Amino acid sequence: MNGPKLSQVLKPEQRLTMTPQMQQAIRLLQMPVLELNTQIDQVLADNVMLEREEPTEPAPEVEVEVEVEEPAIVSGESDTTNQWNEHAGSTAHSDNWSDDSRRPELADRSDETLREHLLWQLEMEHFSPREVVIGQSIVDSINEDGYLSESLEQIHQSLISEAEFTGEEVAQTLAKIQALDPAGIGARDLAECVGIQLRLLDKQVPGRNAACRVAETHLDLVADQDYSALQRQLGISAEELDTALALVRACHPRPGSAIQSSTAEYIVPDVYVRKQDGKWIVEVNRSIAPRLRVNQTYAEMLRSSEGHDGLRTQLQEARWLVRSLEIRHDTVLKVAMSIVERQVDFLEHGEEAMKPMVLRDIAEEIDMHESTISRVTSNKYMHTTRGIFELKYFFSSQLAASDGSEQSSTAIRAKIRRLIGAENPQKPLSDSKIVVLLTDEGIKIARRTVAKYREALKIPPSGERKQRPAR
Repeated sequence: MNGPKLSQVLKPEQRLTMTPQMQQAIRLLQMPVLELNTQIDQVLADNVMLEREEPTEPAPEVEVEVEVEEPAIVSGESDTTNQWNEHAGSTAHSDNWSDDSRRPELADRSDETLREHLLWQLEMEHFSPREVVIGQSIVDSINEDGYLSESLEQIHQSLISEAEFTGEEVAQTLAKIQALDPAGIGARDLAECVGIQLRLLDKQVPGRNAACRVAETHLDLVADQDYSALQRQLGISAEELDTALALVRACHPRPGSAIQSSTAEYIVPDVYVRKQDGKWIVEVNRSIAPRLRVNQTYAEMLRSSEGHDGLRTQLQEARWLVRSLEIRHDTVLKVAMSIVERQVDFLEHGEEAMKPMVLRDIAEEIDMHESTISRVTSNKYMHTTRGIFELKYFFSSQLAASDGSEQSSTAIRAKIRRLIGAENPQKPLSDSKIVVLLTDEGIKIARRTVAKYREALKIPPSGERKQRPAR
C-alpha cells in the first residue's frame, strides 16, 4: 500500500517583518509621558553614546489655519446633578454642597497638592515675571478648599518692598489666578467662588445672568429655600428661576477639594492648544521629554578605531532611539493638529458642538494606520482652554439628525445633561420626554439610547430626581 505523496508547493504570502527600529518606535509611541521619561532616564544611565540636548531656542509653534470668532471659554463641565444641602452660608469654609457628582479633576498621581498644581500653572500660563512673584504669595494664601485666607492688603504687605509692587498689581494678578484650574479658585467667599464659575460660562447660556445675580446677593435665600422671595427679588418667571438655580447648583463650593481628592489623577499634558490672533496653535510639550542626541565625540572615536563591539552596538541603539523619539514627536503633533482642525467647534462652544469622529478619519487624513492612531491617542493628553482631555475623548460615534447631518454621541450626552440641568426639580424630565425635546432639536434618538447616555452621565432616573415642593 502506497503512502501519501509528499510535495512542496510555493505559495506567495505577504507578511510584515517588524524590525527592531519599528518595534522600538511603536513601543515609545504608546507610552504615557511619565513612563517615557522613566525609560529615557534609564537609557541615559546605561548608554554612554547618548546625551541630553539642551535646547538653544524655543520649539516652533504650529498654527492651525482656522479663522474663528472669539471663543467663550469655559473651565471644564460641571455635572448639573449637584444639589444644595440643608444650609448654605457665604463664608469661605462653607461645606454645603455635595460634590460627588462632579467630573473628577486631574490631580497628581504622586499626591500633588493644590499649591503645587497652582504653581505649575503659574509657570505654564502667560504670567509676567512680576506676576509670578505676586502669584506665588497669593497661592501661599489659598487654603485647601481653594479660598483666599488673607486679604489683598496683607498679601501686598508681605511682598518685598524693594520691587515696589502696587495694590493694583496684586488685584490684577489675583484675577488671573481666579481664571486658573480648578474653576472658582482664589475666591474670598462662597458668593465670589460661585460667581467666578458662572462668569466662565458662555454669555448665551440661558439663565447665566440671573444665576450671577443669585450668587452676588441672594445665596441666603437659596440656602433657606425661599424661592418665592427669590423670584420676587429677581423679577423673573418660575421657569427662569429654575434654569438659574440649576446653574448655581452645578458650581463647586470647594474647588480646592477636587485637586486634594485622593482618588483623582493628574496627567501631564502631551500637547497644548491655545488661541492667538484668531488662530488655534498646537504645541507639543517639549519640557516633559528631554531631547536626546548621539554623543559625537564618542562616535568620531569609533570611526577611527577598530573593535569596541559593545560601544558600536550602543551607538546603533542610540541612533534608533533618537529617531524613534522624533517619530513619536512628529506623530503626536500630526494627530493633535488633525483633531484640533476637526474639533474647532468644541474648542469654541463646548461639548454640544463636538463633531462625530472615528479613528479612521484621522488615519486617512495623515496617511497612517488606524492602529497607530489608537496608540497615539491612548494615555496622551491635550491641554485646552476647556480643560485637559485624553486624545481619545475627541472620538465618538454618530447619530443621524433630521436634516441628514450627523451628531456625535458626546454632543448628545451634553444636550441631555443640559436639559436635565434646566428641568423643574418638582417635575423632572422622563427619558421619553427627553426623546421628544431632542427630536424637536432635530436629533433622532431612541428612548433606550437616552437612558444609556443618562446612566453614563451618572444621572438617576426622573423618579429619583424628583424633589418635594418647598413649604
